[in-house]
Amino acid sequence: MSSQINVVILAAGLGTRMKSKRAKVLHRAGGLSLIEHVVAAASAIAPAERATVVVGHQSAQVRQLLAPSGVRFIEQTEQKGTGHALLACRGSLASEPGLVVVLYGDCPLLAPATLAELIRRQSLGNAAATLITTRLDDPTGYGRVIFDGQHQIRAIVEQKDATPEQLSIPFINSGIYCFNAELLWRHLLEIRPDNPAHEYYLTDIVEILNRAGYSVAAMVVENSAELLGINTRVELAEVDRIFRERKVRELMLAGVTIEKPETVTVDATVRIGADSIVEPFAQILGNTEIGEESRIGACAIIRDSTLGAGVEIAPFTHIVGSRIESGAHIGPFARLRGGVRIGSNARIGNFVELKNTNFGAGAKANHLAYLGDAEIGEKANIGAGTITCNYDGANKHPTRIGKDAFVGSNSTLVAPLEIGDDSYIGAGSVITSDVPAEALALGRARQVVKEHWAAKRKKKK
Repeated sequence: MSSQINVVILAAGLGTRMKSKRAKVLHRAGGLSLIEHVVAAASAIAPAERATVVVGHQSAQVRQLLAPSGVRFIEQTEQKGTGHALLACRGSLASEPGLVVVLYGDCPLLAPATLAELIRRQSLGNAAATLITTRLDDPTGYGRVIFDGQHQIRAIVEQKDATPEQLSIPFINSGIYCFNAELLWRHLLEIRPDNPAHEYYLTDIVEILNRAGYSVAAMVVENSAELLGINTRVELAEVDRIFRERKVRELMLAGVTIEKPETVTVDATVRIGADSIVEPFAQILGNTEIGEESRIGACAIIRDSTLGAGVEIAPFTHIVGSRIESGAHIGPFARLRGGVRIGSNARIGNFVELKNTNFGAGAKANHLAYLGDAEIGEKANIGAGTITCNYDGANKHPTRIGKDAFVGSNSTLVAPLEIGDDSYIGAGSVITSDVPAEALALGRARQVVKEHWAAKRKKKK
């Protein structure tokens, strides 16, 4: 396996059977786009600078998505078949020796270990190429692999062109090859669009290599699910299910308790510490990391967030783009919607919403509050019904509440505003000016009681 390896990922097609305006490889399964899964598998066998993605439909979006990975791109301006896509790479890769592995952007389940074995077999053998195949009980819709007497591949026949005898063959064409680079680039030019679609089919390379006196070997993969390609939304859902099952199994084997795992959705990029518990119907998505001994409540949704150890997220809580320190308790029915940091052992209760807010260690907002663009000091108490009025119709303004401050229920805090340490806000107040430390602020009208008013009103009717 010392040969130089170049990987070509064919990802230029639209995927008409998806019935989508979005290019097929941009659809997601298991928390990543299909093409991201394939690039990740390719990274196990070759460095990013030796991986080339052939783009076409929505190439700008594909390039933007994959740019951080460091892969190269080739534009296939016209989509004229798989052979034509590979021909687009010939100018930049033909001078590079070694092996060329051809993958597809819509085959996300292929394991890195399978690709490593493909390269090993091609490196140790004398064949011009090795093709991955598998046996299907029902191969309907797939091209069939035709073997010669030495179990070398003689041809690949598409289903519509196959004879009844060939249709009985259970071995299917995956389209995944490892080529001797020099032979591939020499003979690829011999592919001709001599078919009703006038396209250049890569499958023709098998017969071309055979005619030139070279053999094409087969590598049979027992787990046929690895070779599942995505053509429809039904197949996309099936692959997503496989990824989800893999992930929850991986987490459970690593010491995470997942109740009713068939109901839980966890993305491939998620990390959860041992002895944590995930309750039914929770969704843990994106680049989320959860520390040890935490609990994620039923139907909670957490995306792109970091949770420390011993954090409890109560049911039906929604958290996005936030950081929660150890020992904090959030929910139920709370919403943290971006730019939020919760200090250790803080408590956010039911129907409390935070945005762009730092909430200090040990502070509490137990009921029905909105805190936006705010800085809440350690051990502050935010009463039920409190809101920060942070938006004046044109600009956002900050509210700063000091340590050990007490904000009474149903307070309206009109930003910009600073409330000092150890200060008190009377319940029902509208606060428009800064409050010094250790002061009491009241901002409500004096109560007026008019006795017998109701009775007099009724007499007038």
